[in-house]
Amino acid sequence: MDRSHHRHTWIGSDRLLARFVARPVTRFLAVETAGGALLLAAAVVALIWANSPWASSYAAFWNTNLSLRIGSFELEGTLVEWVNDGLMTVFFFVVGLEIKRELVRGELQDRRVAALPVIAAFGGLLAPALIFFSLNAGTPAAQGWAIPVATDIAFVVGVAAVLGRRVPASVKVFLLTLAIVDDLIGIVVIAVFYAGGVQLGWLAASAAVIGVIVLMRQAGVWYLPPYFAAGVAVWFTMYESGIDPIIAGVALALIVPADPLWPEVDADAVVDSLENRDNLTAAEVRSTSFLIQESVPVGDRLTELLHPWSSYVIVPIFALANAGVPLDRTALATAWSSRVTIGVLLGLVAGKTIGVFGASSLAVRLKIGVLPSGANKLQLLAAAMAAGIGFTVALFVTELAYDDRALRDQATIGIIAGSVVAAIACSITFSFASRRTSAPGNETGLDQTST
Repeated sequence: MDRSHHRHTWIGSDRLLARFVARPVTRFLAVETAGGALLLAAAVVALIWANSPWASSYAAFWNTNLSLRIGSFELEGTLVEWVNDGLMTVFFFVVGLEIKRELVRGELQDRRVAALPVIAAFGGLLAPALIFFSLNAGTPAAQGWAIPVATDIAFVVGVAAVLGRRVPASVKVFLLTLAIVDDLIGIVVIAVFYAGGVQLGWLAASAAVIGVIVLMRQAGVWYLPPYFAAGVAVWFTMYESGIDPIIAGVALALIVPADPLWPEVDADAVVDSLENRDNLTAAEVRSTSFLIQESVPVGDRLTELLHPWSSYVIVPIFALANAGVPLDRTALATAWSSRVTIGVLLGLVAGKTIGVFGASSLAVRLKIGVLPSGANKLQLLAAAMAAGIGFTVALFVTELAYDDRALRDQATIGIIAGSVVAAIACSITFSFASRRTSAPGNETGLDQTST
């Protein structure tokens, strides 16, 4: 097959930046866009199911006990707990892989480019948390202060995709990087503030297994089954330690090799050398296949394998299991008079906008960071509004923060309402910014207020 057509564009070239940054980001955005649509559909189904005549079956199904027994050993939990503690570990593993890729080869590698989304992410943590805490201080509900600090990658990328050219490519990359840093901060918050009583013995066992994985990697062990078994052991020991087991997924992702085993392999040259050979053996084909495969970083291969499962299956199942809240008149009246609901709503809509835009503007003014290429302050404001679309991690933190079902439902209503308002607000602002930059007399595409 003629492979020359792949090189007609820069993104299809063999240049390192195209291979290790542009193409992975393009694939990531494509999966996240479709995943966002599935996530939205799953949330809608959950709401309809939980408010239908079959509402009792929703709670009964997700509270079904499911146990895993091996001899005298038994691990038991409800179906929703298996989703939240088990399947979501894979989701956070994929997030960890993306974080490492950004740190090693992506936007976070360049300190000057990375400064703006990193500073913006911290601003997007502080302002929503302060708003929520100020409304709930001194009450048991204050434990949920971290609920409105999360940004949902899938929904944000989905909204950006729907808006198309109204969101400049550089702003999409800024949003993606911001969301990834936001997830990293969220993971640290979960590990530090939402861990139960930590069992040091189990935590030491978890650290020991991670050490074994590092030693296997240093010894050049590339056979995957031992790593899978060790990964399960890390998950179990961390689960027993009292720390949320999703941290195991992130920890494992961060020790996955970011460099290929055979970095100097020219895949095209290898394939060309095998073409038109009459005496080609199965062993040569297998050896060549191994060389080509190992010329791709393990992290990239795992991301390509697991990212579709995470976005198309795991996250929609999570939404289906956690987004079903009653929306009858009594529930809504309770929610809208609840400081939890109002705190989450204001945190996502106002807090994220103020925090992300304020921190970004300050960083630009102090010349610590630079605006995304070709973007202006109005588009930065729209991006800050988009950061208020919080769903997956926000729901996850809700489950960790509250044991009270009523508080969970109030927070979930705030998450849904805040995310919808943030999506509408950012869409309107991006559309307005697009018309303004394309208006006569502003052919440069720059908002004059940004200079």
